[in-house]
Amino acid sequence: MTSTIGHDQDTRDALAAPFQTYEQRLRTLSEASVEQHFDAFADIDWDHPDYAIDPTDERWILPEADVLGRHPWYQALPRDEQIRIGLYRQANITKVGLQFEQILIAGLMNYAFSLPNGSAEFRYSTHEATEECHHTQMFQEFVNRSGQDVGGGSGIFRAVSPILPLAARIVPFGFFFGVLAGEEPIDHVQKTILRAGDDMHPLLQRIMQIHVAEEARHIGFAHQYLEHKAPRLKRHERAVLSVAVPLIMRWLCDEIVVPTKKAQRDMGIPRSVVKELYWDNPESRKFLRDLFGDVRMLAEQTGMMNKVSRRVWKLMKIDGPTSRFRSQPASAAA
Repeated sequence: MTSTIGHDQDTRDALAAPFQTYEQRLRTLSEASVEQHFDAFADIDWDHPDYAIDPTDERWILPEADVLGRHPWYQALPRDEQIRIGLYRQANITKVGLQFEQILIAGLMNYAFSLPNGSAEFRYSTHEATEECHHTQMFQEFVNRSGQDVGGGSGIFRAVSPILPLAARIVPFGFFFGVLAGEEPIDHVQKTILRAGDDMHPLLQRIMQIHVAEEARHIGFAHQYLEHKAPRLKRHERAVLSVAVPLIMRWLCDEIVVPTKKAQRDMGIPRSVVKELYWDNPESRKFLRDLFGDVRMLAEQTGMMNKVSRRVWKLMKIDGPTSRFRSQPASAAA
């Protein structure tokens, strides 16, 4: 865990170097991808006895970092039911993450297709796509071994998934904000769980560590891209995108965090509990706002915050204080 967080910090330090140009920063990210990368099947010993998935293992009980895990309804359930729901929940979130990564890979390929020779963006985009391919293999292998028949995202999300990658060619600025809409929430949750140091299943812990280490670069690229391209936006583009960004953020966050109707039925969560958790009670609303501290910071830096867009952020219930730096813990931001 120490090496993962340390590598995350190294990436941030390199990108923050004031003397580096945009192209140099992308080369820094590309070099980091060469020096430290993971293979889904070489860097996880899937058949190690410690990594075996036992559906009665108490370490599948959801941690309090998950809003469902700390809800009184879940905590009052019998132990075996907490375990059953916990394993299903982890598998379904992993499946949604996998589906999102597939959209991201297709979008990166669409974007890279028209880039000129010698482009630093081309090199890093393909590095990222390679790493995301390993993430999809890693995620699917976990789902397969969990034995859970999970569907991942909602029917609407899966239906529009072939169309979403086209945005990378048509409106790349909006696409890369959409990338953060999927990456920031899961990255925030995984870092919170890892920092808490709870007793968790070692296989899930290893998957999270690998994902967090490489997502630091992917999120870094999206931030660098958006900061670099923002001054080139036309006034009408900035106006439309400033309103679209919070809508995209909330939609994709709900796809990742909120259980679908099928998942709710499979886990047996009462509708009243779902309504309260997503996002009626004050604690869950704080959790929702905390997911987007870094994105609100970026929206400020790229001119995506104005009088109208601030109201949309508030309407989506994802307004709040901005982070002072990337990956700042929510408690420090408060």
